[in-house]
Amino acid sequence: MNGLIGKKIGMTSIFDDAGRNIPCTVIQVGPCVVTQVKTVDTDKYNAIQLAFDEAKEKNVTRPMQGHFAKAGTTPKRKLVEFRDFDAVQKNLGEEVRVEEVFQEGDTINAVGISKGKGFQGVVKRHGFGGVGQRTHGQHNRERAPGSIGASSYPSRVFKGMRMAGRTGGTRVKVRNLKVVRIFPEKNLMLVKGAVPGHKGAYVILEKK
Repeated sequence: MNGLIGKKIGMTSIFDDAGRNIPCTVIQVGPCVVTQVKTVDTDKYNAIQLAFDEAKEKNVTRPMQGHFAKAGTTPKRKLVEFRDFDAVQKNLGEEVRVEEVFQEGDTINAVGISKGKGFQGVVKRHGFGGVGQRTHGQHNRERAPGSIGASSYPSRVFKGMRMAGRTGGTRVKVRNLKVVRIFPEKNLMLVKGAVPGHKGAYVILEKK
């Protein structure tokens, strides 16, 4: 699986050849540094570990400082391992750039942490319609969950019942996103559609 680490910059839109307006997410992709190479002989599988985004040395633990020093690079913020990386063979300490992995027109998956929205009710969290209008003696029931189905039997609430709770802040994979533009000189890539996370969030981009 090919892939790189990126950082979500924001959103914009461009026009295609037919004059249609395409909403795009702007992602800074790499350059990523190879900080570890795993093989079948040493680790029972093939993979490379990529690092992205500069970090201050004081914010990195001593073991990780030694890990980065072994690769001959400066401390980084984000580390991700990609199995069976079949791009151009890379050695420890080499850079992997966006144009080496992705091309315009490619289909990719984006993995990130969704925006956290705090504790929310069932209407916002699950799209419930509420109990109904405020009629026939109902009071403040428009956004209530209603019955949850438990009675004297089974006398409990089943696990997985859709109820109020914390929304967002979870790992999300958005599939089948199209690469619209690549700007190698700026390490930028435009992806059609939305990518999980807030501005400045790290995103793992997987080539299908």
